[in-house]
Amino acid sequence: MAAYTYRRHARSRSALLLLPVIWLALAAAWLWLDASGWIIGLLGLFTLPALWEVFSNPASGLTLDQHSLSWFTGKRDAKIALAQVDRVRLDTRLDMSVRATVILRTGRKIKLPFEATPPHRALEAALQARGITTERHHFTLIQ
Repeated sequence: MAAYTYRRHARSRSALLLLPVIWLALAAAWLWLDASGWIIGLLGLFTLPALWEVFSNPASGLTLDQHSLSWFTGKRDAKIALAQVDRVRLDTRLDMSVRATVILRTGRKIKLPFEATPPHRALEAALQARGITTERHHFTLIQ
């Protein structure tokens, strides 16, 4: 069976389009609505993390082969032998995102980084094809 591989970069079309729109809205509020400069500057600071991701474009990904599950994101990476995995829990959040948690046979829980997690249906199918049990939980507030 071929390895399941997922890769993505942080730079997205939506970020490239949304940042200038936000900056134009802030400039319009400053020019036409006579908004205070320090308020506009403070609101503009919230766009800096998105600007950094567009500029640096860090890669992240996940690989699932016959013997291991590994992932990387930025400078962090990890690898788990499939023999240690008891099950994978997929939690749907209120914002409709799906978070994955690997539960080891020892009971230890390892949360996969969101940016390295593939689309949940493809991940679930790849896990089940390798005989790993998956659990689905919808809209849980506390784990």
